Amino acid sequence: MEQRIITLFHESIEAKMQAGEYLAPLLCEASEMLVHCLVNEGRILVAGNGISAANAQILSASLCNRFERERPGLPAMTLGMDVTTQTAIACDISFNEIYARQVRALGHPGDVLVLISTTGNPNNLVQAVAAAHERDMNVIALAGPDGGNMASVLDAHDLELRVPVYDTVRLHEIHLLSIFCLCDLVDQQLFGGEEC
Repeated sequence: MEQRIITLFHESIEAKMQAGEYLAPLLCEASEMLVHCLVNEGRILVAGNGISAANAQILSASLCNRFERERPGLPAMTLGMDVTTQTAIACDISFNEIYARQVRALGHPGDVLVLISTTGNPNNLVQAVAAAHERDMNVIALAGPDGGNMASVLDAHDLELRVPVYDTVRLHEIHLLSIFCLCDLVDQQLFGGEEC
């Protein structure tokens, strides 16, 4: 069993190394998009399904509260965490609208919608992209190697970060590390330190 653990650690490290060089310029660009939104008094809305929803919560919590340094909270929120609202939308309209309906209600021009998905295929995320565009919001899509259905609805103002890894567990790990990179870069740009 110990050898299995060591193997899992090595697989994780190798996947991160493989993705790191590819993602570095895209993560810089994504952080700049978030910073532009924040300095212009916009908000960051985040969504995902399953484990990606947990990663979405980590992103919004790290921005709204703090990441590694004491600083003012930044306006970020995870969509879908209010069970009453989510189930009301799912019951009255459609599960595919649980995020889009909230984007239309809460999003404003200049805000950024961050979507996290290993496949990029969930219809509720595809619908959220359309809703963000209706509200003149930019979208950052953190996805798997082919981008899935989300890729087909993104426009030139959006940013897609496709992780070039096919293992779902490794994708979640790299998404989480990417989230931590984004939080670090946002803090550096807003509150001092190195820039991209």
